[in-house]
Amino acid sequence: MALAGWHAALSPTGAGLWEIRTGFPTKRTARVLLCLYQEVGAMSKKHMGSSIDDFLKEEGIFEELQAQAIKEVVAWQLAEAMKEKKISKARMAELLKTSRTQVDRLLDPENDITLSSLQRAAAMVGRKVMIELV
Repeated sequence: MALAGWHAALSPTGAGLWEIRTGFPTKRTARVLLCLYQEVGAMSKKHMGSSIDDFLKEEGIFEELQAQAIKEVVAWQLAEAMKEKKISKARMAELLKTSRTQVDRLLDPENDITLSSLQRAAAMVGRKVMIELV
């Protein structure tokens, strides 16, 4: 669907979940995850008052989705920091002594990147990576 620079896509993510991803003219993206049940009545009492986290844990996909969400936020934060510092992807590749393709991988949350790569990229934009176990 497209409407004046706005678009949305509905796609299955597996485990009975669907993702609605929208892109806005501002280049920002919004995502909504939803689950469609054949019997709404069967769901109503079981999940009434529970949080989405509780539901995802019950479905056994909370950790996977949380990891993906973290990767997306970190990739977005890095891209935003590059914009603030006016560092292009080509310039970032030069600073990191790597290829433009590797920078694309850093900014793509679908890719797994090493912590050291992320730390080096963060340092180039004046940021640092903080990780904690909770």
